[in-house]
Amino acid sequence: MFTGLIETLATVAAIENDPPGKRITVAAPMFRNPGTPDDTQIGDSIAINGCCLTVVAIEGDLFSFEAGEETLSRTNLGKLVAGTSQVNLERALAIGDRLGGHYVTGHVDATGQLIERVDDPPWSNLKFSIPTEFSVQVVPKGSITVDGISLTVVDVGDDFFTVALIPHTLAVTTLGKRSVGDTVNLETDLLAKYVQRSMEQRTTQPSR
Repeated sequence: MFTGLIETLATVAAIENDPPGKRITVAAPMFRNPGTPDDTQIGDSIAINGCCLTVVAIEGDLFSFEAGEETLSRTNLGKLVAGTSQVNLERALAIGDRLGGHYVTGHVDATGQLIERVDDPPWSNLKFSIPTEFSVQVVPKGSITVDGISLTVVDVGDDFFTVALIPHTLAVTTLGKRSVGDTVNLETDLLAKYVQRSMEQRTTQPSR
């Protein structure tokens, strides 16, 4: 479980073929704290652009993950380029941590595209596409996760939603450099999923 509050913006150091998937290595010096409980270990869960992956190897400040074929095809991780791409990283929530964002599972529901960007320095207003089957789980003033970032929805339509980004978010996440046409990972609010499921069950059950 995650919060959607990004801990660090990391560069993809290497991508290796590991059939049927790939091994992704990122540089994250802040995750190395040897001798302390905060030191990241093999087997720990880290969300990369909102996709929960397991640390499989550590070498210095380089952390490696294995991404399967389905993960690569259903998220934007398949579009990463070694030495160029940056990703948002967040370690799994620990018991007792502050919850400043919202509950994020790290299971990407769908991908969307940045379809409009209006910069109003130092703020930015972004509009993203979203598949219609997931737009019903998004409401104005509700939460949504974009590339692992917990954001508050401003407006929502049948196939889009908008957000307003503060300077800090633009500076410390990938959204600061996203351009129209870029693909992002989307995860709708967990509570919205349960509400939708409950309502669907009510409408399909016979009345007594």
